[in-house]
Amino acid sequence: MRVSGYFTASWKSLTVMSFRLLFLLPAGLPVHSQGDSQSDNKVMDNITVRQGDTVSLSCGQGDLVTHSAWLNRSSIMYAGEDKWSVDSRVSLVTLNQDEFTIKIENVDMTDEGQYVCAVQTRSKATTTSVHVIVQVPPKITSLSKDLVVNEGSNVSLICAASGKPDPSVSWKIISPSAQSLPSEDEYLEIQSVSRQRAGTYECTAINDVATDIQTVELTVNYAPSVSEGKDVGVTLGQQGVLQCEADAVPSADFEWYRDDRRIFNSFDGIEIEDSGALSKLTFFNVSEGDYGNYTCVAMNKLGSANTSIVLFVVIEPTSSTLLQGPDAVQDGNSAARAALTSTCLLVLVALQLLLKF
Repeated sequence: MRVSGYFTASWKSLTVMSFRLLFLLPAGLPVHSQGDSQSDNKVMDNITVRQGDTVSLSCGQGDLVTHSAWLNRSSIMYAGEDKWSVDSRVSLVTLNQDEFTIKIENVDMTDEGQYVCAVQTRSKATTTSVHVIVQVPPKITSLSKDLVVNEGSNVSLICAASGKPDPSVSWKIISPSAQSLPSEDEYLEIQSVSRQRAGTYECTAINDVATDIQTVELTVNYAPSVSEGKDVGVTLGQQGVLQCEADAVPSADFEWYRDDRRIFNSFDGIEIEDSGALSKLTFFNVSEGDYGNYTCVAMNKLGSANTSIVLFVVIEPTSSTLLQGPDAVQDGNSAARAALTSTCLLVLVALQLLLKF
């Protein structure tokens, strides 16, 4: 058994060597005569194929062919109808007097390179070579993770991609508004980042084959800024609401004060309701003691801001003033002006009477 196995292996090796010598060297000795050649070498145009596709390799045969084979890197893939390649993706398509075609399915980068079709006739050997170029879709291989930074920090985003041909990489911000950004290759540098630069950043890698897109979320933290408070007038016994709005990241926490005393929820019929960037201080039944100056304080880990709001009294018209019409309700200055007007009229009447006499 061992002797038989030895001779089988030796025969296999000898056959492979014979095929390589046969198809890589012209038949016989390199003897040339004027105007005649015993070998022809042809080079076909490159074949470009995308990764995952199928490539077909074909060469002509001719009359009186004794041997033919397809080789890759000196390894025999097919010798006539006999398959030598152990790769299941390689198969024979056509073998006849005119054509010798094989195919490789699901092409990968390892399949790139030179392939040779060798044909031996009784008179000469012919080789046809072709170079297969495998194109690979771009793939983003390294991308910055979502970032949270404080306003004023320097930000560096990276997006590295592979592919063939080499992909070009570009950055743009797509939220809150789409805008292309200047970048050198895969790097995007943002100096002293502001809150306006927060949002979703998109990296695009593109080549002749396809496009790959991924995104990074950039969050910029900043201290609260509070909108100017609006004073509120409320009639005694009615409901009053003070509102405080703050812009901050992360969202602000709110506190309410009357003078130096902090106000808590459900204290003396008062309710505090916080909803995102807005805080409300509600009086369900305003009393005389509720009128005055209130302070809203908004704070997060980066700082705080405050605003003052006045709750003032609004006098409700009485029944007597309602009977006289809307102009009957006047403040002290209006009453004084009315009295002055009456006095002036009396003086004018008195002057006219004196002039008559």
